[in-house]
Amino acid sequence: MRKYVPKDNVQAKSYYTDRFWVAPRVPRTKVEDAHFEMVVETLGALVKEQYVEVGQLVIHIDPTTNFEVMKALKESCGYTQCSEQSAVDYLARDNEFELFWQLLNVTEAKRVRVICRLANGAAIESIEPLYKSANFAEREMFDMFGIKVNNHPFLKRILMPDDWEGHPLLKTYPLHGDEFASWYEVDKIFGKEYRDIIGPENRDPAKIDVEDTKRFSRVGYEVPFDAAYSEEKQEIEYSETVLVDYNKKESKVLDERR
Repeated sequence: MRKYVPKDNVQAKSYYTDRFWVAPRVPRTKVEDAHFEMVVETLGALVKEQYVEVGQLVIHIDPTTNFEVMKALKESCGYTQCSEQSAVDYLARDNEFELFWQLLNVTEAKRVRVICRLANGAAIESIEPLYKSANFAEREMFDMFGIKVNNHPFLKRILMPDDWEGHPLLKTYPLHGDEFASWYEVDKIFGKEYRDIIGPENRDPAKIDVEDTKRFSRVGYEVPFDAAYSEEKQEIEYSETVLVDYNKKESKVLDERR
């Protein structure tokens, strides 16, 4: 594993510096809902901070108590579904990750967001025994951020190849990949000695070959797979009940949506 080298958040550097609008912070309110008060009371000293944001309860916990908190939320508070789990890279600023879990109480139609800060290099306890959906989420978190999860049944990469170097969702990871990424396929298939002959992999997202009918199509200009490219436009038949033709100026469905 390569050593982490801070680069001051290279992905945050934009082409334009004249930022004319900044989104305001989502307002936070005190916990006043009876159900949320019961949740906070059940967790007790395990909660470091609590507030309501966009109608859902947000609680901050210590990373060493995540399994205990999840178990209490599931068994005592009715949060039987873990719909989302991931992390945010704050290494350049705080040398920490922010981990979060999104839980759902189907009976009460309530949501709880559990947040903790994890130091760089530290590991988190797996909640896979409680929520089976956490299996792939924890593997993706390990693959994309390099966060290790203790007692996971099968902790390995899930999106990138097993021999991939680096973690693509770190803010220090270049958007188009590093040198290893640009030569990965050439080195894997042909070997490093063929780099000068074949050249690096093309990772230009702006390149679009409209005549490549195996990988590209346009609405109204579709052709069968691997057929010859055609400039003849086909009329699109819109469903009157499901789809809406937004090109029409007068439409009852559009008027209702407006």
